[in-house]
Amino acid sequence: ADESSGYESESAGGQRGTRGRQRRARTAFTSEQVCQLEKTFQRQKYLGASERRKLAAALQLSEIQIKTWFQNRRMKLKRQI
Repeated sequence: ADESSGYESESAGGQRGTRGRQRRARTAFTSEQVCQLEKTFQRQKYLGASERRKLAAALQLSEIQIKTWFQNRRMKLKRQI
């Protein structure tokens, strides 16, 4: 039995990863979510577990999505510098 993670499949055929699993669809953040994430990022570049949990609940996203967004945003900042 497949466990659903809440993501939609990426395409009708479903692209396979290196181990035969389907890839996750790219998360489309709403403008409100991005705005709140950016505001939080301006205050602090790294989130602790409790802050991540609160932000995830407030934005209706998973903690992993928050963690990944912050990782990607830090890399974007690093590239800009």
